Amino acid sequence: MPATRTTARRSLAAAAALPLLAIALTACGYGSQAKDDKVAPAAKGEKIDGLDTVKVGYFPNLTHATALVGDQEGIIQKELGGTQLSTTTFNAGPSEIEALNAGSIDIGFIGPSPAVNGFVKSQGRSLRIVGGSASGGVKLVVNPKKIKTLDDVKGKRIATPQHGNTQDVAFLNWISEKGWKVDPESGKGDVSVVRTENKVTPNAYLSGSIDGAWVPEPTASKLVSDGAKVLLDESTLWPDKEFVITNVIVSQKFLAKHPDVVEAVLRGTVKTNEWINANPDKAKASANAKLQELTGKALPPKVIDPAWPSIRFTDDPLAATLDAQAGHAVKAGLLEQPDLAGIYDLRPLNKVLQAEGKPAVADAGLGVK
Repeated sequence: MPATRTTARRSLAAAAALPLLAIALTACGYGSQAKDDKVAPAAKGEKIDGLDTVKVGYFPNLTHATALVGDQEGIIQKELGGTQLSTTTFNAGPSEIEALNAGSIDIGFIGPSPAVNGFVKSQGRSLRIVGGSASGGVKLVVNPKKIKTLDDVKGKRIATPQHGNTQDVAFLNWISEKGWKVDPESGKGDVSVVRTENKVTPNAYLSGSIDGAWVPEPTASKLVSDGAKVLLDESTLWPDKEFVITNVIVSQKFLAKHPDVVEAVLRGTVKTNEWINANPDKAKASANAKLQELTGKALPPKVIDPAWPSIRFTDDPLAATLDAQAGHAVKAGLLEQPDLAGIYDLRPLNKVLQAEGKPAVADAGLGVK
């Protein structure tokens, strides 16, 4: 999967194609459930821009561990000083985008497909991607009794989380590169693509109704704990084994009005990622503690232990890979090529990175001018 920038850019996606992305989810974790708003420990210090509260949304899911850990450890709140961090959790990308558009949240952690959809549907006026969060954590896991090699996938029933979502697009692209044919709408063809919610996929596997799944963590590790085998890690298909799974987005209105608050949140995410990478075991425990608080159930060691190392936490939004993922959706016939010019504004992040003595990150030519 080349992660080069798509050079030919046409007009915005046709209206008929937009619902395909509108239903796209971020990488929802196994058994995740949304909870009501949570307020971080009491803010201390001066308010930034005089703002009382900044509202941040994320998913109760391992691929959103920057938010989980940054919230749990108070790292983001510390950077906000007297401005209070208030968080809301979501299970579906479209609902988080709706909340951002409505002003119910100001900043969000979200996957590439919903971010692209939100930007395209608003004709480039709703959001900006301002930072990275996570890469990887997606695997093809299969029933080892039925599938022993990659070629054995042909003719089998493989689940993806949802029609048109990030993993669905990746799997359809992989199928195409194998030279096999599948109708992107019905999922029928040389491989049967079965769109199944992540929380349902383990039961579908145990019942024998699917032979495997192309899914994010921790669903992949849950399937392995049920007897499945990892046949392919998607990261091996990408240059440098990196591809975006979670970004940080912000409402354009909020960014224009409160740039210093956005910068403070980004300082929090950068310091959180640094702490996660320096303390992987403590960070894993912290993320799981937050998951237990949010969902009422922590992930068992047999699931979280193998899942955690496959996710890389990074400040870089890996812009070229988001552009490539949009190109894969076009190639699969799921949408027309969207115009993504201006989807990124990495100036606040690069300011933070410079102050921390870290290298700047690139927007793949898709940044604001």
